[in-house]
Amino acid sequence: MVRKPAVAGRFYPGNRSRLEAEVRSYFDEGTPRVKSIGVVSPHAGYVYSGKVAGRVFSRVEVPRRVVVMGPNHRGVGGRIALMSEGAWETPLGDVSLDGELAAKLTTVLDIATEDSRAHTLEHSLEVQLPFLQAVRTDILLLPIALGGLNLELCLALGDALAEVIDDVGEDVLMVASSDMTHYEPDKDARAKDREVIDQMLALDPEGVFRTVKEKGITMCGVIPVTAMLRAAQTLGAAHAELVDYMTSGDTSGDYSSVVGYAGLIVR
Repeated sequence: MVRKPAVAGRFYPGNRSRLEAEVRSYFDEGTPRVKSIGVVSPHAGYVYSGKVAGRVFSRVEVPRRVVVMGPNHRGVGGRIALMSEGAWETPLGDVSLDGELAAKLTTVLDIATEDSRAHTLEHSLEVQLPFLQAVRTDILLLPIALGGLNLELCLALGDALAEVIDDVGEDVLMVASSDMTHYEPDKDARAKDREVIDQMLALDPEGVFRTVKEKGITMCGVIPVTAMLRAAQTLGAAHAELVDYMTSGDTSGDYSSVVGYAGLIVR
């Protein structure tokens, strides 16, 4: 099974050479790469969030195995929906799926299920792939679409991910795909997003989840970020760095209603 791109030509160029050139234009060339456990990266159209994502992926080492988790915007399929067979196609080529890591995760966590329906039209995972491919062409991908998880289940997913990553015996990078506050004035969005970013920098998954829920912050990827931080905690993460933050207003010039984009590295 080959999962075809859903937003090529809309969120990012559908032409191979144009896409590769655009992705590389967002990289901080010459910046040393660091070994990382996880990252937070935005998933809007590249014209808005590509700079933030590019700065993240130009600073991390990308191992062969990568887990990409994103919100299930359409609510189709299971709450923790994996794909483990076949490949994902992008204009830069096919990305093979990590059946071994998927099998380990579904064994450890019953609620994690094979469910391609969740991925067919979902953009939050797809837009991360060209950045990863621009760094490394031979990645093995475990895509996970997430929705409807409470804090307890987010933490359970993080614990399960830490267990299978530790068991697999090689480096694995976790990518938590998320945009931040949606459609609020720039000043308000920045203030709210700063509260969540502070919890991320403290490596506090419970703090991230509770801040978003209790303060009504419209961060779409709170579930993948919470799960990634929990797994990173368990795997020994000691430091988080805010690489970049901007809003859509920085691109459009309209600061009356913006979406926030944050990029972080956890190691």
